[in-house]
Amino acid sequence: MEGLIIKNISNDYLVKSVNNTYLCKPRGKFRYHGLSPLVGDHVVFDEGNGYLLAIHERKNSLVRPSVANVDQAIVVASVKSPDFDSYLLDKLLTVISYHRIKPVICFTKLDLLSDLEKENIEKVMKYYQDDGYEVFTNDDIDGLKHVFKDKITVLTGQSGAGKSSLLNRISPTLKLKTNEISYALNRGKHTTRHTELYEVVDGYIVDTPGFSNVDFHGMDKYAIRDNMNEMFSFLEHCKYRDCMHIKEDGCYVKKMVECGDILKSRYDNYVHFISDKEGERR
Repeated sequence: MEGLIIKNISNDYLVKSVNNTYLCKPRGKFRYHGLSPLVGDHVVFDEGNGYLLAIHERKNSLVRPSVANVDQAIVVASVKSPDFDSYLLDKLLTVISYHRIKPVICFTKLDLLSDLEKENIEKVMKYYQDDGYEVFTNDDIDGLKHVFKDKITVLTGQSGAGKSSLLNRISPTLKLKTNEISYALNRGKHTTRHTELYEVVDGYIVDTPGFSNVDFHGMDKYAIRDNMNEMFSFLEHCKYRDCMHIKEDGCYVKKMVECGDILKSRYDNYVHFISDKEGERR
């Protein structure tokens, strides 16, 4: 039979097929070939004897959380209390794209803004939307429900941004405690660390808030550039084909920043990312 691994504790894997769930263990050949099944893997299994037989090819995999075949990551970005953090948002979007995961942005707490602050943040939201990102606010619950459907999703974002509150509105039966997504989903009943998928609006969400330690591990400066939409899409207009948009003359991206067509905070964050990456090599 074929199914989806939805839970892993130690060497036990809970596999969901069309009509039932089965507890399975991996065959010895996995260890021999250095393969470790992950939550999110599509597998072939022997339901009678309870063995995993094969793992279908993955489109991606993460270390934290330990999960495979993630379709999307919803970045929850607070605009007030805590204040909007464009640096973290851009870093998350870049790392998520690098892992071949679709990034989705959800801005929260717009109701706490003054009229002028709201006007300014709406311009920022429109920029990201025009830049190719799917953008929501936490008031667009119907739209977000549609996003979850038939997808494996991780949530990430700054602490206090409202991730638990957002999930509670999307799926009230979860009854998550504020700032305790993982603990609340797991009900605090276990001490063994494990990864699990939970059904939310005809899709699955990973039982952790998302990437626990976001960095550019495995990425060089070109990977950073190529996973920031406008830094890559405008590259063809630059004088040099390998332009990094920083010190080069004839750079189209820098002209776009100067005329306001590229968000200055976005460009400044990009320069900071590249500087940090080059600093690691010294």
